[in-house]
Amino acid sequence: MTVEKDRPAVARTQGMPPLEPIVSGPRTAVSAAVAKRLFRAAVSRLAVTVVEEPTGRRLGRGGPVMRLHRPEEFYARLGRDGLIGFGEAYLTGAWDAEDLAGFLTVPAARMATLVPQPLQHLRALVTPRLPSHHRSTEDNSQANISHHYDLSNDLFRLFLDETLSYSSALFDTTQQTESAGPGSVAEHLVATTPEPVDHDDPRRHGPDLAEAQGRKIERMLDQAGVTEGTRVLEIGTGWGELAIRAARRGAHVHTITLSVEQLELAEERIAAAGFADRVEVELMDYRALAAAGRTYDAVLSVEMIEAVGHEFWGTYFQTIDQVLDPGGRVSIQAITMPHDRMLATRDSHTWINKYIFPGGFLPSVEVIDEITRDRTTLRLVDQLEMGTHYAETLRRWDRRFLANRAAVLALGFDDLFTRVWHFYLAYSQAGFASGYINVSQLTFTRGTQ
Repeated sequence: MTVEKDRPAVARTQGMPPLEPIVSGPRTAVSAAVAKRLFRAAVSRLAVTVVEEPTGRRLGRGGPVMRLHRPEEFYARLGRDGLIGFGEAYLTGAWDAEDLAGFLTVPAARMATLVPQPLQHLRALVTPRLPSHHRSTEDNSQANISHHYDLSNDLFRLFLDETLSYSSALFDTTQQTESAGPGSVAEHLVATTPEPVDHDDPRRHGPDLAEAQGRKIERMLDQAGVTEGTRVLEIGTGWGELAIRAARRGAHVHTITLSVEQLELAEERIAAAGFADRVEVELMDYRALAAAGRTYDAVLSVEMIEAVGHEFWGTYFQTIDQVLDPGGRVSIQAITMPHDRMLATRDSHTWINKYIFPGGFLPSVEVIDEITRDRTTLRLVDQLEMGTHYAETLRRWDRRFLANRAAVLALGFDDLFTRVWHFYLAYSQAGFASGYINVSQLTFTRGTQ
C-alpha cells in the first residue's frame, strides 16, 4: 500500500489547468460587454441578489447574495469562456458568495432558459468542444480516471464517511410512485426528500450518513438478486464497500477499476473485512471484459457510466449484455440529465470536465432505455429517482471538506485546489437541488435475443 504522506506535494497538485490571464483588447472588450448585458438581463429575472463592487449596484429580485469584487474581470472571463469563465472567475476571487450552493441553485433551476432562445442556436459556435485527448477511449480512459481518483486516498477520507462511498446516499426508504416525466421513461419510484441534518462537529459525519450509504448499496444488491453463491461483476470498484457487502452475502465478486489508488486501498479494506478469498480486484477497462470469457449472474455499477462518454454508451451496455448470463440482473446507479439538455450539451467542454472529470458526460434515462432496447437484450424494469438525496449527500461532503481545510492543505494541496473543490461540490449540490441533474438506481433484466 502506498504511504500517502511520503508523496511529494507536487504529485498531488499536478494536472490542475492554469488560470489564464485576461488579455485586454477590442475582442475582450466586445465579448465582455455582451456578457455583461446577458448576465444582467438573466439576473433581473432571478430570485438572487448580485452586488457589484465598488459601486454597490444591486441586481436581481432578492435572494442568495453574489458579490462581484472585480466586475471587469468577471465579465471578461464570462465573455471569453462562458460557463467555464464563470467558474474560473470564482477561482480567482473575482466573485464570491457566502452561501455558494444556495446561490448557484437559483440559476441552475432556470439553466435552459437563462440565455434568450435566439442565441441558443449559436451555442455550437461559441461553446468549447471536448478535447480529443479527453475522449473516453481505451487509450485515454485511465488518464481521465487517474486525474480525479488518484489524487490521494487521504484527501477523500477527509470528507467521505467511513464506508468511503463516493456516490449518492439513500437516507430513507420512503418512496412514492410518479408517472413518466422529464428524465424518466415510465412510471417509477421517487425517494422522498430527506431532511437536512447537521451534527455538532462539522469535521466529522454522523452515523446516519454511513447508514444511508449502506442502505443505497443494499438496495442495489437486492435489486440485482445478490445472495449466497451469486457470481457478481462490479464495474468501478471505488474503495470496495459494495464488493465487501456482496461478499458478506456469500457472493463471489470480480470488481474492476482504472484507479491504482482505489485498487490498493480497496484490496486492503477487503482483506481487513475477511473477504480476500471471495473478491478479486482487477485493474481493467470494461471493454476488455468480453474477451476474458467470464460470465456473471449479476452486474452492478455505481456512478461509473458518467465516465463512459456518449460515443461508448452502446459498447458499455453491449459488454454488460455479453457477460451477463440469461436471466441475470443488472443494477446501475447513474447521474442523469434531461434528454433535451443532454442533446444540447453533447460534446461540450465544461468547467467540470476541465477541472474535475475529464471526458465525463451525463446520459438521460431515455437514452439509456433506447440504447439497451435497440442494441442489447437488457430491459429496464425498475427506476428509483433520488436526486434530492444527492443534494443532501453533497451538502454534507462540502461542509466537512471546508471544516477540514487545514488538513487538506497539510496533504500538500494549495488554496486554489480547495477553492476548486468547494466550487465543484457546491455546483454539484445546486444541480441536484434544482433538478437540473438527477440520479437514479436503474434495474435491468436480461432476456434472450
